[in-house]
Amino acid sequence: MEGPLTTASSAPSWRTPALVVVCGCLISMLAFGPRSSMGLFIGPLSETKGWGRDVFALAMAIQNLLWGAGGPFAGALTDRYGPAPVIAGGGLLYAAGLALMPYAETHAGLYLTAGVMIGLGLAGASFGTIIAGFTRLLPPEKRTWSIGIATAAGSMGQFLFAPLGQAFIAGFGWQTALMLMGGSMLLVPVLAGVFPGAKESNATAPAVTGANIGFAAAVRQAFQHRSYVLLISGFFVCGFQLAFITTHLPPYLVGAGISPSLAAWALALIGLFNVVGSYASGVLAGRMSKRYLLCANYFLRGVSTAAFILLPISPATVLIYAAMMGLLWLSTVPPTSGLVALMFGTRYMGTLYGFAFFSHQVGGFLGVWLGGVLYERTGSYDVVWWLGVALAMFATIVHWPIAEKPAPSLAAAEAKA
Repeated sequence: MEGPLTTASSAPSWRTPALVVVCGCLISMLAFGPRSSMGLFIGPLSETKGWGRDVFALAMAIQNLLWGAGGPFAGALTDRYGPAPVIAGGGLLYAAGLALMPYAETHAGLYLTAGVMIGLGLAGASFGTIIAGFTRLLPPEKRTWSIGIATAAGSMGQFLFAPLGQAFIAGFGWQTALMLMGGSMLLVPVLAGVFPGAKESNATAPAVTGANIGFAAAVRQAFQHRSYVLLISGFFVCGFQLAFITTHLPPYLVGAGISPSLAAWALALIGLFNVVGSYASGVLAGRMSKRYLLCANYFLRGVSTAAFILLPISPATVLIYAAMMGLLWLSTVPPTSGLVALMFGTRYMGTLYGFAFFSHQVGGFLGVWLGGVLYERTGSYDVVWWLGVALAMFATIVHWPIAEKPAPSLAAAEAKA
């Protein structure tokens, strides 16, 4: 039985794979930009409202958690109805959350806008949905490359929005800066129109792979596969590190005597170097072992972070660390998503990558929340920095035994089909 996306139909002549990839990359850039700049607002917002850093940190933790929790549902909707309506709805919710943040007068208001609304908006409008669309659009040999491109585009958003956000704060105040960034997200529903919806598919797209066994059976088989469980366990660590650094690196640096502008440029440099890292990872993931790429990534993250917190902080060490982390930042995404597609095919790619991303965001919740709570209790981020180093070594170990081949349950299901 064919689903909405597998029914052959002719696509509009203007909807070429190249156009879809370009617009998908622009959406990824717009979605990742404001979110990656949230750390710039922790100081001015907390001072204006008279709240501790733990309040803002909990809002960001809720955002990360709901971004992840919404991922499987956004993925399932994408698998059934196509990326277009999911991305458009997510973009509108994201824009509303950013624009309403300045009007939050209570903790609950901040948790609703910065946490719930932006988190669920990201679930629909970020690169998880883009990846699901790309894996169906492009042939297997181009998938990790396209995922690398989409991830690199998200990093370019971080590179552009970090200094732009700081400039908006300096020039117009943090409240107007948030509303301006919210306005930029209104472009997302427009760009989403290039993706096919429920009743149309690209005639040139490769066939969807993976047996049509139903949502529940696909999820059950995935969680019974040891390599998938190991993969999502390692992805948890990626989320922990990224969320902690994105939110808490700027105030950590300012507290160490680094200027706010250099702290913003550190985030921007992470984004710039991740353009290179993500693209290179997408290319390499199509040519060599994906699990070895992931092992190398996490090991280098741990070593780099340990060196950064042991050495005296200076502008030079900040920029070197930002560049190194940028190369490793989202370069986990192409090999991780590539392994999901290899294990289970593309039919339920949105759903199964969504669960992997949920694990990533549970890690993000803990990283950003623990950063705020432990800072308020100890006056230092040291414990969380070292916890991130230990988790990097854990992720290095758990990726090593992953089997890079289709899951036995997938082969058995296809044989029965």
